[in-house]
Amino acid sequence: MGQLELRELREKIHEWSEQLGFCQVGFSDTKLDDHGKRLKDWLKAGLNADMKYMAKYGNMRWTPGSLKPGTKSIISVRINYLEKEPESKRILKDRSKGFISKYAQGRDYHRTIRNKLKLLEQKIKLFCEEKNFDGFESRLITDSAPLLEKAVAVKAGLGWIGKNTLLINKTSGSYFFLGEILTNLPLAEKGEEQPNLCGKCQACIKTCPTQAILGPYTLDAKRCISYLTIENRGAIPEKYRKPLGNRIFGCDDCQIVCPWNRYAKHNVETDFKPRHGLDNEDLEKLFLWSKEDFNQKTAGSAIRRAGYDGWLRNIAVALGNAEKGSKTANVLLQKKGLSSLVDEHINWALDQHAKDPT
Repeated sequence: MGQLELRELREKIHEWSEQLGFCQVGFSDTKLDDHGKRLKDWLKAGLNADMKYMAKYGNMRWTPGSLKPGTKSIISVRINYLEKEPESKRILKDRSKGFISKYAQGRDYHRTIRNKLKLLEQKIKLFCEEKNFDGFESRLITDSAPLLEKAVAVKAGLGWIGKNTLLINKTSGSYFFLGEILTNLPLAEKGEEQPNLCGKCQACIKTCPTQAILGPYTLDAKRCISYLTIENRGAIPEKYRKPLGNRIFGCDDCQIVCPWNRYAKHNVETDFKPRHGLDNEDLEKLFLWSKEDFNQKTAGSAIRRAGYDGWLRNIAVALGNAEKGSKTANVLLQKKGLSSLVDEHINWALDQHAKDPT
């Protein structure tokens, strides 16, 4: 395919992406070695906690050609998930409520983005066929393969990696999801990258409840509340239970204080709307979910990743940080005996109430 056709295709991909509901699209080459070195240094420092899978695939994460042989470029897309102006600050101050990271309040984004990427892929394939090019090959990725997708997005011009290690876009902040299409078409162009605009700002570093951001661009997963409440399968270390507050699945603090999120755009995507009142629900009601309730209400949700025991563990800690009273203690006692993991955190929560009864 000639340069004129490739230029036309790039323009068409921008047009189709907008029609499909993506907020931005860009094109990256496959040279991710610099980002790969940073990942290796991070792993060597032991900052990945128990997430051994981060080291499992070696250099596959920064060599896209090992994921799809013949890859010459990567189409990177992003889609905003902020459904409305979040009430995060209010929820965090109300210790009777459970705070759930904004991205997890609606349906799991993977299927939504993958379906849109499939439609985009089909349009590209038809374009190639119309141009008598039948050699188009591709692979779709929605956090479904070991790829440094933030690095790809940086090279595609979708933003820069902030001091909190999240991707930030100057017109949309950081409340968005990413997806990719690996292709054998040479679509990447030079000069796509956005400059890093964090400047001297330290807001995310200063606000982190557990000081998980050790310094600019360096996150210690062992301290991160998102890791502790989602990926972590064991007990939450006692020193982090008080700082956890009422955060029961994930943590958005470093996004809430980021100045660039003043420009965060809303999305009307139905799948990203909060379900089951998860943007404003009482801790006690959430804690009393049965396993059947949990399975039913987290179907198609990222929250399922924590598992029922992890869910109760997290809420038990939050209830230990809630206003003291006999009602809360009685609620905690109703889940005693389900597992040693849950019991440990219930006992800790009950101790907090016994220390300062009201």
